[in-house]
Amino acid sequence: MFRVSCIQLKSNNNIHYNLKRTEKLIIKAVKQETNFILTPEVSSLFSLDKKQLLKICKPMSEDIYLKGIKNLAKKYKKWILIGSLIIKVSKNKLVNRSVLINSNGKIQSYYDKIHMYDVNLSKKEKYFESKTFTAGKKIKSANLPWGKLGLSICYDLRFPNLYRKQSKAGCIFLSIPSAFTETTGKRHWHTLLKARAIENYCYIFAPAQGGKHYNGRKTFGHSLIVSPDGKILKELKKSEGVITEVINIELPKQLRKIIPSLNED
Repeated sequence: MFRVSCIQLKSNNNIHYNLKRTEKLIIKAVKQETNFILTPEVSSLFSLDKKQLLKICKPMSEDIYLKGIKNLAKKYKKWILIGSLIIKVSKNKLVNRSVLINSNGKIQSYYDKIHMYDVNLSKKEKYFESKTFTAGKKIKSANLPWGKLGLSICYDLRFPNLYRKQSKAGCIFLSIPSAFTETTGKRHWHTLLKARAIENYCYIFAPAQGGKHYNGRKTFGHSLIVSPDGKILKELKKSEGVITEVINIELPKQLRKIIPSLNED
């Protein structure tokens, strides 16, 4: 057994402000005696303006937000997943990167978002992440003290083969930090997360951005912790905050014995 916490944010384009808000909520989670804390997608900077991001963003070794979270992980002896940071990997190249930090404040692993959110939801609502970010190429997982974690980010959620590969490789937890739009969140968020949990018999940790942001974009919120049988264990609807749940690490194994669907493909 261990405790996991998902943080919900309403980030803007000010790294220092976002770090301060995240720190406050991490401390709140620590007071709930949690072991593992996750933040949403684009926790440090909420923007798709590539020119602005190229001016602000730094390589991972120089990122202010990352340094701050690493210090908190070390101070409180907690594992922390930064849902994602926008990292500058060359003069004109950015990636959307999820970073796992261990309880010693060291980077355990990281994952670059593979699937870019390029969609036309309506005449007024369009997103083209591939114009801003370079897509990752590698499916990643990492070992936690309590079991194996499959790493992903937001739009990856719509690609079930990614999670199947992770679960068949031994993952019993899936992290899906997100900034789902309000439009698609209302229609699909709960259904997709529950489906990924059930079809893989994995716990889902889905911290989210939630609310109306400085640039007018609305994110859905509804951070969720979902059990391997699809039950919503904890949910935070709209406001910034923290949800915490006790995780039974034996449950995925038990469910996989009852219905051994992972062995059938």
